[in-house]
This record gives sequence, C-alpha cells and structure tokens, in this order.
Amino acid sequence: MPLRCIHRSGEVALLFTLCATACFSEPPAPPGFAPLQLTSSSFSGAIPERYASCNGRPGISPALSWSAPPAATRTFALIVTDPDAPFGTFVHWLVWNLPPTARSLPEAVPAQPQLPGGALQGSNSYGNIGYVGPCPPGRSAHRYLFDLYALDTAISLAPGAQKKQLLEAMQGHILATGRLIGRYPH
Repeated sequence: MPLRCIHRSGEVALLFTLCATACFSEPPAPPGFAPLQLTSSSFSGAIPERYASCNGRPGISPALSWSAPPAATRTFALIVTDPDAPFGTFVHWLVWNLPPTARSLPEAVPAQPQLPGGALQGSNSYGNIGYVGPCPPGRSAHRYLFDLYALDTAISLAPGAQKKQLLEAMQGHILATGRLIGRYPH
C-alpha cells in the first residue's frame, strides 16, 4: 500500500512512529536458534536506585548473566536502551566483543574504552563511554531494554562507537538474542 501525506497531526505522529519503528528497530535473531536467557541478580522487574543516575550519581551497571550460546558464537554484544524516552530511544550502554566463553558481566563495570578480556564499550546518549543509569524526566516510569546478541564474528569498531554503527556492524551476524526488561522508577 503506497504511503500518502496525512495532514492531521495525530495521524502524522502515528505514521512517523510506525516508520521510525520499522527503520530503526533492533535486528532480529534468525529463526531456528533458542533464545539466550538473560538474567540479573541485581534486579527483577524494578531497577533499584543504586543502578540509576538520578540525584547526581552516575549509577553503576547491574550484574548480568546469560545462558550458553550457539556453538558458532565468536563474540557477544550488549545494547541497553530506554525506548520510552521523550525524544526517541536513549542509549544507556553499549558493549561488544565480549568473549564467547563469557556468561556474565559483573556489577559496576568501569566506564573505560576497553574491558579486561578485550570487550569494548561505546558511547551512551550523553556521548560518554560506558553505562549511564536510568533517570527519566519527570520521574515517569520507563522501560529499560537489556538486549544481548550472540554473534558469529568480532566487531571491528573503535571504542566510543554509537548504537547505529554497532547495529550496522552486527547485521547478518546475529546467531541468538536475549532480552531482559527493567523498569524505573517503580
């Protein structure tokens, strides 16, 4: 069905939202692979205040763990976003080239370009490397998506890369995915 110009503001907003969702959504895992089970010992549903960045604190990253990936996995990538941010998806954390033997990330991962083991961190929406905790404007409840990807390749991006670059580099290399959803504030 061809798109047509709609002049009523509510319909324009809906059309823009649908187009943005279709064009900028996360790449899906190919069919046939069991999903990764992504969990956190730091939270279940509601994200505690210690992982948030409100009240002048940067927040610390929560501990994460996941199930074994497909045998062909060479690296993992993690993307943490807030899809409920008022001006589009807010990126809270990007990590890639986690080794295939990794099954967890500890709490309080340091905000440095390269982590022990060779994983790299990208830029969050503030333009800083590393994790930034939730602190939604107006303190309305938002969802925080922790998306883990098992990849069949290492990603050739420099530290500080942005989400769009990471998604492009992952295209065609995703073997399995896992998602954990947190909410803040409760």
